[in-house]
Amino acid sequence: MAGFGSSLSYCDSLYHYQKRETREVRVGKVGIGGSNPIRVQSMLTSDTRDTEACIAETLGLVEAGCEIVRITAQTRKYAENLEHIKAGLLARGCDAPLVADIHFKPDAAMEAAKWVEKVRVNPGNFVDKKKFEIREYTDDQYAEELARIEEQFVPLVQLCQERGVAMRIGTNHGSLSDRIMNRYGDTPLGMVESALEFARIARSLNYHQFVFSMKASNPKVMIEAYRLLVARLRELGADWNYPLHLGVTEAGDGEDGRIKSAIGMGSLLTDGIGDTVRVSLTEDAVHEIPVARALVDHVATPLGESAGRQIRVAEPGSAFDPFSFARRECEVIEVQGVPVGGGETVRVAVTPSQWDAVKDRTGRLGDFQPEIVWADGVEVDPLDDVAVAALNARAEVCLVAVSDSCALDVVRAYRLLAAKLDQRHPILLKDGLSEPNQAALPGLLRAATHLGSLLCDGIGDAVLVRNETTAEGALRLAYNILQAAGVRIFKTDYVACPSCGRTLFNLQSTTQKIRAATGHLKGVRIAVMGCIVNGPGEMADADFGYVGGAPGKINLYVGKTAVKFNIPEEEAVERLIDLIREHGRWFEPAMEAVEV
Repeated sequence: MAGFGSSLSYCDSLYHYQKRETREVRVGKVGIGGSNPIRVQSMLTSDTRDTEACIAETLGLVEAGCEIVRITAQTRKYAENLEHIKAGLLARGCDAPLVADIHFKPDAAMEAAKWVEKVRVNPGNFVDKKKFEIREYTDDQYAEELARIEEQFVPLVQLCQERGVAMRIGTNHGSLSDRIMNRYGDTPLGMVESALEFARIARSLNYHQFVFSMKASNPKVMIEAYRLLVARLRELGADWNYPLHLGVTEAGDGEDGRIKSAIGMGSLLTDGIGDTVRVSLTEDAVHEIPVARALVDHVATPLGESAGRQIRVAEPGSAFDPFSFARRECEVIEVQGVPVGGGETVRVAVTPSQWDAVKDRTGRLGDFQPEIVWADGVEVDPLDDVAVAALNARAEVCLVAVSDSCALDVVRAYRLLAAKLDQRHPILLKDGLSEPNQAALPGLLRAATHLGSLLCDGIGDAVLVRNETTAEGALRLAYNILQAAGVRIFKTDYVACPSCGRTLFNLQSTTQKIRAATGHLKGVRIAVMGCIVNGPGEMADADFGYVGGAPGKINLYVGKTAVKFNIPEEEAVERLIDLIREHGRWFEPAMEAVEV
């Protein structure tokens, strides 16, 4: 990859768990990185000018287990009220660290740094205002841009240094600057270089109390960006060991939001990457905490798999490129009349007992159809070289799964299988190598982490979910994981940002209203954004966008281009439907709802 050395790596082993070692960054009383546990944080949805609402919401988050609380500071005026919020919290005995979230306004950052323990800056818009301009930068022009950034950023670094305030240099895929976009493109590499520009300025002043983040709404982009960042930091040297904040931005709500968060963050946590996490749901912020806590607990106590994570194996090399997604190549075979592997879509399998539960009512399952019954399929322990060699010596092509007796954890077991298995054989993924009786949320996150991370590595031609109480639930979860991983789009896809103090309309009710009106548009991707901070950029992959432009006013987008402006909120959903219709993507919903 251009700009990086030939020995690019983001971890010492793909087959053995090891937590990435970092320096500690202090955020008030809370340490991030070093020997500290993975920290859980969230963000207020209240208006930053409403002191009592912010205090009440912060207290609720802390009571739920939130360790660090972020608050938006859109302007200097908003940032000034952080003084009163902080004082009110201390008066109530709450010393949870506060983080000011800054976009576009260096003067707001300077004010906020007087009152909070951490400031988040976005390299894409701290100084730059995105214009989507296409131009070529000479090296001299590029250097002039960096000098302009340094002039604005140095005072903030110096103030944070004086006050002992930490910083997050947080790149968002949806808000890369025009400068970065024109030199590196809308890529993980551009995200990394954007953050490193700011980090070099901080380091030149001997300021090291910062963490990085590489957030995106697409889990594949997010995973690749973090891996690339870690690889780059490893190349730069041991003293570039800064902690990482993990997050999938605009994850959405409900099961979909939880699945997408688990795929993006769970994949990285499984490889020992990540020191603090925030789950971004289009719901009340307090609902983010149990999801984040369950993800962290899955890594700290990985459901009986900790011994498997510690097994040392001979390193066979990687079966996939961790920095650029490509599906593992294999031959196509027919399994029970269904083509599997090669360029075929990733299939959904069920166990015999699950099939028995649904076989008489498949007509009522709608899109959640079982495609393969996994009964006496070919299974192998990838640690058993003799068994793998015998399988590779077979003349016929087989759909292969890891046997439940394998002592490795799921992700490492399947990576090892993909590395050792003859490439002609397709692979069936399981959500676990045991069937523990788990509560719904941990089970969902476990399945999404295991299946989703492997699918994002390009491994897997069929999936099997077993840890669900009903066959219908297993099918629904399998299909939703495939959708969230971007490997099989079977329903309308939504990119919905979490509520925060910048939001210009009620995101939760609006998202539900848009879902109700457009949920039948299979394959259409719709972005619902509360403001313009990340909206246009994160909508690059979306077909249509619904974005808050001003209080009570909505702008509608096609791709990342605004085409309708200042539409009254009460008319905006209907106007969105009209826009979809104008572009030939609308069709009327079926008369009868599908029963699942």
